[in-house]
Amino acid sequence: MDHKPDRPDERARIEAVGGQVMFLDGPRVDGILAMSRAIGHEILKPEVICEPEIMIIIRSDDDDFLILASDGLWDVISNKMACDVAMECKKYGSPTSSRAVGSGQAEHNSDCGTLVGQQLEPRCYEAATILGRLALSRQSSDNISVVVIDLKVRV
Repeated sequence: MDHKPDRPDERARIEAVGGQVMFLDGPRVDGILAMSRAIGHEILKPEVICEPEIMIIIRSDDDDFLILASDGLWDVISNKMACDVAMECKKYGSPTSSRAVGSGQAEHNSDCGTLVGQQLEPRCYEAATILGRLALSRQSSDNISVVVIDLKVRV
């Protein structure tokens, strides 16, 4: 769940401790930060907190990927588009089309990539790279971090 200051429960929490949600190029805590929760934001304490929201979701066999990303991605890419990109990389990505990122032997065998002689970029790495580039092309003005994890890999 996004920690945006205009989310009703987050806005109520911010205002309860004396903060404000201002709209300056989007909703911002005290007109500064576009997130209502962050790690280590001393200037905006107590309005911006580092306490996480924890949800327990039971995985199903239908779950393919876990996409972890910063708001630099989610502000410009929908959940559906991110999932579509990851699925396309899994379906149509070719391990032989990946460029080498290291050398030496390693054991790895999954739909997320293949190692043969040299370590090749896994398909989930390709998906994360494409998502990051897509966010940049959509003019994301924030930092962009993306990790794609293949949930079908059995170890």
